Amino acid sequence: MSNNISRILPCLMLSAALSCFLQAQAPDAAAAKPDSAQVKALIEKTKKTAGSEWAGEEHFFCEAPHANSANDPPIEPTKIFDNVWAIGNSGTVAYVITTSDGLMMIDSLGANQVDTQLLPGFQKAGLDPTKLKYVIIAHGHADHFGGSPYLQEHYGAHIFISATDWDLMEHPPAAQGKKAAPKGPPPVLPKHDMVITEGQPIVLGDESVMPFAIPGHTPGSMGFVFPVKDQGKTHMAATYGGTILTPGPISDEGLQTYFKSVAHFKEETKKMKVDVELQNHPLMDGFTDKLAKLKDRKKGDPNPFVVGQAGYQKFLEVMSGCTEVNIARRKE
Repeated sequence: MSNNISRILPCLMLSAALSCFLQAQAPDAAAAKPDSAQVKALIEKTKKTAGSEWAGEEHFFCEAPHANSANDPPIEPTKIFDNVWAIGNSGTVAYVITTSDGLMMIDSLGANQVDTQLLPGFQKAGLDPTKLKYVIIAHGHADHFGGSPYLQEHYGAHIFISATDWDLMEHPPAAQGKKAAPKGPPPVLPKHDMVITEGQPIVLGDESVMPFAIPGHTPGSMGFVFPVKDQGKTHMAATYGGTILTPGPISDEGLQTYFKSVAHFKEETKKMKVDVELQNHPLMDGFTDKLAKLKDRKKGDPNPFVVGQAGYQKFLEVMSGCTEVNIARRKE
């Protein structure tokens, strides 16, 4: 995913399908027309749902969406829970989970970030990459799977991706439009490996990650729910791994599918009593502020990533409300 226009506009061309389509969504190309009274009413409704806790999320999704960037500043590798580390940058994060049988990761950053962010992150965190067993990819875009071929080749890590997004990566869609393809080689893919299936937990040692299908951003996007520990207390964390950051490039059908996926994930996370909100693109949830609070946290202080069960459901309600806003804009 990048803000580089030369990579964004031709994303539907066949020769660029792996180097461009497999990136995350681009920013909208042009300013939209003023919102109608109906759309404004939907925004106000979502603002009320968001309250102060998720006001930033509402503003991002409903009013000022933007893509992540290769220039997003790196974060300090941070132990956000007893068994979870965050590595990456302010726009794209990989989570490393420690288990009784080695390490597992959710996402792997981009290929060009392996030497600059991923491996240095492991080193600064005191994590041994040779103990990495599983890399779980949320969806088939190169800013998520880009580091996985290196981890697969050098450390023997198994790569988990949904069957649909394995297919997306290996057999990109046919070309459309008349734009010239950008120059440069396509991203390197990991060797076809493990398949993520909804409802089939990915288990390593004493840790279990439960996947749920959330198509919309890509056909095979997945959300994950897994237990985390904070000062010995267990919480349930969730990552919505297929967030649409900028709706412009997404088809009408894709937005409708996404709307249904958010509802599906909302239902499942409620059942599993999720109370921790984590995103692989944390541009809308105050991620860097939470890292700062965690750095200054004293014993007994709350963990800023624990938002409560009601708080997490509200996070998804705001995502849903803003998707409804974007769908309504298309109809005008």
